[in-house]
Amino acid sequence: MNKIISSIAICMLSIALLSSCKQDKKLPFYGERHAETVRDAAGVEKIDTVYQTIPNWSFLNQDSIVTTNKATDGKVYVADFFFTSCSTICPTMHRNLMTVYNDFKTNPDVMFVSHTIDFKYDKPSVLKKYAQKLGVDGDKWQFLYGSKDSVYTLAEKNYLVAVGEDSTAKDGYIHQGYLVLIDKDRRIRGAYDGTKEDQVEQLKKDIPVLLTEYKK
Repeated sequence: MNKIISSIAICMLSIALLSSCKQDKKLPFYGERHAETVRDAAGVEKIDTVYQTIPNWSFLNQDSIVTTNKATDGKVYVADFFFTSCSTICPTMHRNLMTVYNDFKTNPDVMFVSHTIDFKYDKPSVLKKYAQKLGVDGDKWQFLYGSKDSVYTLAEKNYLVAVGEDSTAKDGYIHQGYLVLIDKDRRIRGAYDGTKEDQVEQLKKDIPVLLTEYKK
């Protein structure tokens, strides 16, 4: 697991650094991609690049309401993986993410989604208390609970974030503290270490850049 985390971390950080260098251009795309032949409106065939996307999902939120990807479809959103009893990176990560939330909480095109990896303890009622302690109210920031398989698969296969149980870890779980930026078409466009203020500040700059893409 440590080797997996290290390799993913190097990949994510490399692309994150590259994306921060060119703010006048579109943000990069993460994940797998393939070429596909499509026809335009005039019926002319052309080669188009199809990028990895976040699949449909369904979880319980902090209000015990079934919440699906429809809540974020058509919006730019920031996703992360955490657990409420985490005493290492989560407090810093969410304290920093709270500043991003405050900057964009009045923007209807931006949302926040936090998935707990503690399927044993972090039931919706626990997530609700956690959200209230953070100072989050309403549906702008969703805290989501699901089965181990569904959350872990989504994290590692789709968001490219390593998570897992680890009896040797201080709190019983290990995970990366990435804040993953998703565009309105469910494609990964950025990954930022939520424990580092400079990367969180870069996220704040990249969200408007991404929103601008949909105004053209």
